[in-house]
Amino acid sequence: MTDETTSRAMVHALLADGTTVCIRPVVRGDHAQVQGLFEEMSADNLRLRFFSVSRRSAVLAADRACAPPRPGYRALLAETKGQLIGLAEYDTGESRNQGEGEGEGEGEGGGGGGDTAEISVAVADGLHHRGIGTLLVEHLVSAARAEGVRTFTADALSENREILQLFADLGLRTARRFEGPEVRCTIALDEDDAYLTAVEARGRAADVTSLVPLLQPHAVAVVGAGRKAGSVGRAILRHLHTGDFTRRLFAVNPSATSILGVPSCPSVTALPLTPDLVVVAAPAAAVPAVAEECGKTGVRALLVVSAGLDSAQAQALMTSCRAYGMRLVGPNCLGISNTEPELCLDATFAADHPRPGTAGVAVQSGGVGIALLSGLSRLGIGVSSFVSLGDKYDVSGNDMLQWWESDGRTDLALLHLESFGNPRIFSRTARRVTRRMPVLTVDAGRTVEGRRAAASHTAAAATRTMTRQALFTQAGITATRSVSELLEAAALMHAQPLPAGPRVAIVTNAGGAGVLAADACAEAGLDLPQFTAETTGELRALLPEGATVGNPVDATAAVTEEQLRDCVRRITRCPGIDAVLLTLVPTAVAAATGDDLVRALTRTRGTRPPKPGGTGESVLGVRPVVAVRLEQDLPVTLLSADDGGSVPSYAEPQSAARALAHAVHRAAWLGRPAGTVPELRAVDTRRAHEVAGAYLVAHPDGGWLDPRTCAELLACYGIPQLAWAWAETENDAVLAAERLRGPDGRVVMKAHWPGLLHKSEQHAVHLDLQGDSQVRAAFRDLETRFAGLLTGVVLQPLAARGTELFAGVVQDQVFGPLVLFGLGGTATEVLADQAARLAPLTDLDVHDLITAPRCAPLLFGAGGGGPVDLEGLEQVLLRLSRMASDLPQLAEADFNPVLATPGEIRVLDARVRLLPRRPQDPYLRRLR
Repeated sequence: MTDETTSRAMVHALLADGTTVCIRPVVRGDHAQVQGLFEEMSADNLRLRFFSVSRRSAVLAADRACAPPRPGYRALLAETKGQLIGLAEYDTGESRNQGEGEGEGEGEGGGGGGDTAEISVAVADGLHHRGIGTLLVEHLVSAARAEGVRTFTADALSENREILQLFADLGLRTARRFEGPEVRCTIALDEDDAYLTAVEARGRAADVTSLVPLLQPHAVAVVGAGRKAGSVGRAILRHLHTGDFTRRLFAVNPSATSILGVPSCPSVTALPLTPDLVVVAAPAAAVPAVAEECGKTGVRALLVVSAGLDSAQAQALMTSCRAYGMRLVGPNCLGISNTEPELCLDATFAADHPRPGTAGVAVQSGGVGIALLSGLSRLGIGVSSFVSLGDKYDVSGNDMLQWWESDGRTDLALLHLESFGNPRIFSRTARRVTRRMPVLTVDAGRTVEGRRAAASHTAAAATRTMTRQALFTQAGITATRSVSELLEAAALMHAQPLPAGPRVAIVTNAGGAGVLAADACAEAGLDLPQFTAETTGELRALLPEGATVGNPVDATAAVTEEQLRDCVRRITRCPGIDAVLLTLVPTAVAAATGDDLVRALTRTRGTRPPKPGGTGESVLGVRPVVAVRLEQDLPVTLLSADDGGSVPSYAEPQSAARALAHAVHRAAWLGRPAGTVPELRAVDTRRAHEVAGAYLVAHPDGGWLDPRTCAELLACYGIPQLAWAWAETENDAVLAAERLRGPDGRVVMKAHWPGLLHKSEQHAVHLDLQGDSQVRAAFRDLETRFAGLLTGVVLQPLAARGTELFAGVVQDQVFGPLVLFGLGGTATEVLADQAARLAPLTDLDVHDLITAPRCAPLLFGAGGGGPVDLEGLEQVLLRLSRMASDLPQLAEADFNPVLATPGEIRVLDARVRLLPRRPQDPYLRRLR
């Protein structure tokens, strides 16, 4: 393996203690270090590893690990700061030299097969219990799966509790067989949710630990704090100093001994102690040198606010961070903040200190960050911690979700992400976190121009709108379209319970305002049910004469504070209502009587305050109540109630309705069970890999599959296709037509040549062919018009009538496969009636796909045609999802049309494109 190949295969990951380790393949030049790893082991550890203490063991182990690459063998090492600290190997036995490893124990006994491999693990003395061996085994599992290995076996002494515990805790199915003093372990490498959950748990613990020096530092130094006002570094130092940071603070400036009253040293190495966190506000050209100095000094985290790094400077910065195990926020960012009272860390250059609170905020745009900090402070929600991710070289939104999940303070997460590093890990993390707290985001980059700006702004790949929206939907993330909408939804979810459903009652003191609110609710997808006769009678008795007690309720300008309170309280107890929207306008009538209608929401009955620990008789209860005040200056505020609660108040009914709709969607998502990926019968994954591999050997650059190869691939997944035949001559076409003709005797002929995508547009299809003469004429027509292109034709029986659908998949290089579904036929692109979900699809995802498009009622029998074969349709989508998940080489697939009838589902036309891509494990623990 060349140095370049080794470099490409090198990844960094976090150990259990939060330190960074490099995982890479072993190469010949590692022989001395590998041998030294074993020679430095204690006699007890050598015996546990090799079952005996032999002078030859270390040499033989190094010879085997550092030999040239051979089939069925893989060795990975872990190193930190250039020191080898662990080694793991597997061997299928395909090329094992006879007699090699004589006398060695764990992982070296017995023969192997192509799908079974012996595994061995070794960790340097003194470094056990840090997760080194587990991390190495996880990476070996990923590599083995990619090579077709399905089972690991290992021999261990029964007293070797550490290795036995390692295997038991992996999350994989492990069986043990005791043979005297030895234990034979068999580990199935199936990737299921139990294994992914175990990997997630280990990764989460390591990730949170690694962020402690960044977000809870014991000492901070600011590099680039100038003596004169106007520099970013000085502004951050001032914020840290005036924000009452409770721990040690230093400045680094070669020309000053004190800045703003903070001690200053000429360099990081000259500081009286090693800071956990260094804030770098130096010019871009100086950043790599500062990072290298910090790494050598032992700094654990960097916050780089500097902007304008070129590719060489960026690479040098990351090299230092990885080499010395430093976590990095930035570059090109606003800073970070943690409002814990015992810390008071504000390392930002925002205008004001953030208000302490319970919202976690992570943004890529500093401007968006300032807006969110200001808005949350104004609402009184405040922040628990804030991180401006900037160009996001290292610390990401996924890191912050895991931090908030475990910090014990955060109950609301707000994100603004313009790019995603590992969206499948992000999705699994978000699905877990959103069960515990609302996660809201601004869906930035919805347009081509917005995506272009995002890519330019963050130096990261822009994300397709449909793909990103699928991620948000499946993960339960509340996606808004603006910062204002994000704050509107956050205010409601922070202050009020979630509605049980979309049924809203509107109460107003002005009929026109009620009409506006009704329009807003309907446009947001909310329902306005009518009240029961009992409720209507009670409301009529409560309200002034002339009040309208339908929905909306027009209480008239004559309503008093007491009457309005009683009205809202009665409606919140109505079983057919999920939320109340109160729209108020100021009137002279209320002013004259001294009534404050807003107090109807915020004060308990009369003027008596609630009893200590009680809630009095406030209208605030188990159903959400929101207010709309058309004269309100701010888009949204929180009205404090004397029972300790608060009511969100909006300036526009559209804002209130949108916020309620977001809350309804969140409640519905929480009410659904977690979906599962169904088991599928008659799937031949091994054969599918062979088909794809053979095609790419013949076509190294990839391409669209010919009909026969495409059909063979679909058959590997049991995807039902309409009967068809291939013909390259006129006579062959006639014979094929004879075999395929149904009861009506009609067939369809489709031209084919490499690269033909839209047959209808090219007029390359003949329909409704009857008799041999029409088949011959059609073939001759295609042969004449497409001379030099045509390689053959596909013949099919004329399909029965049914609903034409579209099913497809696009393999996103960042997000993985995206499954699309919607109306098919020639109207697919014109109507764009499609829904999308990321693979692998769960049973719930498939249901959502089928019900989301506008054409969904047709599938369930609208129009009197009866429902189509819904179970068969689900199977097609699940099998398409499985095919895309199994084959990273599958760049895109297009089934159009898919004919749906009450009796069956059949793919009438399929196109599949393969590209030479190697599998990459999206769930493997590694840093970006």
